[in-house]
Amino acid sequence: QVQLVESGGGSVQAGGSLRLSCLASGYSSSLYCMGWFRQAPGKDREGVAGIYTGGDWTAYADSVRGRFTISQDNAKNTVYLQMNMLKPEDSAIYYCVADRDCSSAYWFLRRRPNYWGQGTQVTVSS
Repeated sequence: QVQLVESGGGSVQAGGSLRLSCLASGYSSSLYCMGWFRQAPGKDREGVAGIYTGGDWTAYADSVRGRFTISQDNAKNTVYLQMNMLKPEDSAIYYCVADRDCSSAYWFLRRRPNYWGQGTQVTVSS
């Protein structure tokens, strides 16, 4: 059974940084593409970042490119999202996601991956 458990959310002032972690269990993270989605109240779900070490790609939403960095430690079955220069509009629940279909970095951020964590809240104050 695939399980994804996020940690590292919290509250920070604009311009600050946070690092999210996602521990995967029930499968080898090297065989899946993984990433992060977010959803703020009243807004659509947004794919933020994705990574697939087996295919050597990463993907970012335009809204976070240059500020967020996704990385993966396959030995620890963990994916990270380093978030720098945070803005109030980054406030949302962040979900760790995973999928076996890793054929397209572009579509990974635009469709609904098969596996989701429970989410962690990120709040950025101005």
